[in-house]
Amino acid sequence: METLLRAALIEWLRADPALAAINAIAEEAPARASPPWLGIAASAGIDWSTKDAAGREVRLAVELHLRGDDPATGASIVQSIEERIAALPKAHDGFEVVSTIFLRSRVEQRAGNARAALLEYRFRLLAS
Repeated sequence: METLLRAALIEWLRADPALAAINAIAEEAPARASPPWLGIAASAGIDWSTKDAAGREVRLAVELHLRGDDPATGASIVQSIEERIAALPKAHDGFEVVSTIFLRSRVEQRAGNARAALLEYRFRLLAS
C-alpha cells in the first residue's frame, strides 16, 4: 500500500493547477529540474491492520526545493501543497485513506541561496 500511496500522491499533486509553478513533482529527486521542485524525501510504513482488513500506517515526507534570499520564499507554494495533501481523496485503487494527519515541518536555508521545506504526514490506510 505504501507504494500505491506514493504514486497516488504524486499524481494528485501534479494535477493541481495551484502547483503549476513547481517545475517538477517526482518520487525522490528529479533527474533534471531547476528549483522549485518537489519530491518525496522518505516514507516508512508499519502494520495498521484490523480484524478483517489489511492496513498500513505510512509516514511520508515531501520536500520542496527553492531558491531565494527572503525567508518567506515559497510560503504560498508550501500552503498550496499542504491544502492539496489535506484534500487527497479517500478512495484509490487498492487502498482507502482513513486519515491524513500533518505531523511536522522543517524549513531551512542552504548554501548557494537554496532553501528547502520538508512536510511530514501520517496516512492510515486500509486495503480495498
